[in-house]
Parts: sequence; structure tokens; C-alpha cells
Amino acid sequence: MKKRRRSSNNPKPDSTDDSPEQSTVDEIFPEETPRDLKSYINSISKYIYIIAAAALLSGVFTPFTINAEIINPGHDDETTNALKNIDKYDGIVFTGGAMRINDMTDVIKKHINFASNCFNHKNKILAICWGLQVCSTAAGGKVKPGKNGAHIGIATDVIINNEGQKHFIYKNKKKIFTSPAFNFDEVSQLPKGAILLSSDKVNNVMGVIFNGGNSEVIGLQYHPDYEYFQMINLIAGRKERLFKNKNFLNDEEYQNHISNIKIESELLNFKDRTCEVRNWLNYIKN
Repeated sequence: MKKRRRSSNNPKPDSTDDSPEQSTVDEIFPEETPRDLKSYINSISKYIYIIAAAALLSGVFTPFTINAEIINPGHDDETTNALKNIDKYDGIVFTGGAMRINDMTDVIKKHINFASNCFNHKNKILAICWGLQVCSTAAGGKVKPGKNGAHIGIATDVIINNEGQKHFIYKNKKKIFTSPAFNFDEVSQLPKGAILLSSDKVNNVMGVIFNGGNSEVIGLQYHPDYEYFQMINLIAGRKERLFKNKNFLNDEEYQNHISNIKIESELLNFKDRTCEVRNWLNYIKN
């Protein structure tokens, strides 16, 4: 079994990628999971827990067959080494992050450049949230602030279209679903040849597939890799910013939003939430 590489953005303190630091394998695995198995996965890396957990529960892999490496696309030495060894990996995951594409800082340009370099090789890429925006930009698409607002911890009534229902990434997924999500920007123009798979009332592009050079990219604007409690933690950490941006007009509105997410958290089970990750792991296994 080859390794799977996950690209990490080493984001700012309010990034969605900070949440794994606060969670443990105990919060992801069911109680019946052997303790030694939990300890093993926890010792590998906090940042790969979604991949490892989904693989275990799907019966596709055991944690002992999973090798994942984390790189920061903003670090030249890490990207250089990754690209030298790119053919060793079954798949690449571009994760969430706190940056915004149109700020176009030097670090953001490095993220886009790394994606472009990955596209020179035959890779299977899963691009989530910020990762979707990076890969879309690298493939010739455009990203702008969401014209219909933002996802603040949750995306409701995401609808899988006809193309999406035929694609393996949505196998066993309900046609209309709710998911953890947190983003202020959206893909406003798809890369050439892209196929839209799902949408909601906030973002037209919630699920999409496209070719980035020689690579196959599956992009998801929402987070099948996160739990709602992590979204709630992010909302709390960004409370001042959210009020400043008028995402909430008063504390009552803010608290009601949190309460609604908690209700959804009770309704959504692990298998349904992580369906896309599990399907992608099945895909790269073959």
C-alpha cells in the first residue's frame, strides 16, 4: 500500500484546521474501538484522524495500512521534497484554512503554486473548503466573496444534482443533506471542463469535479472531515469577527444559531457525515 499525503495549511489561530488540535481519536471512534488502536492513531498525527477513522470504519483499510504525511505548502523545503516523491502517494488531500484567496499574499501564492505543480503529475486529489478554492484557482477558476453570504458552521439543504448522483463520491449519500461548513468565499467561476455535483442556497459550487492538468480533483466546499462541535468552537473563537461582519445582528441570533447546530449534531451520525471521505478512500485504494 502506498502512502497518502495530506496537504496542511498550518493556518492562523481562527482556521478550521486548528480544530484537530482540540479533538482526540476518542471523539471520532465508537466506544467499542480497541484502546490500543485509538492510541496508535493518536500517536501518528492529530491531522490525519478523519482519514484514518473513515478508513477503519469502512472496512477498506486498517489504521496500520495508512501512511499520511503532512506538509505546509507555504514552506518551500517541504513542497520541494513532496514533489520529488509525488509518485509514491495514492492521493493528496488539500484541507481547510483561514486564508482568503484574493488577499494573494506570498504564502497564498505558494499554496496555489504547489497545487499547480501537483497538477503536473497524475494524482487523485480531494480538495476541501480552502483546498477547493486553491485547486480551482490553480486550474483556472475564480474565487470571490460569497454573493449570498457565508456558511457559519453549517450548510443546510445541500442538493446533489443528477451528475452528482451518478458520481462515486456521493455513493450512499442522501440527495439533500446538511453538513459542517465554514466559508466566506466561494468558487465563482469553475475551471474549464468542470462538472458541478452539488449546490445549496449559499454557494452554487458545493461539490465539483475537474481535471487539474494530469490530476483528478474532487472538490467539496463543506466539511465531511469535521464535526459540529468543532464548528461551534470556531464560531465562538470568531465571534467578534462575525459580529463585526454583521453575520449576526445580536446575541440572541448568535445563540439561536448555535442551538440549531447542536440539534443537527444530534441528528447526523458519523457514517453519513463522512460518506464522501470513505468513498474517496475506496477510490484511491483501487
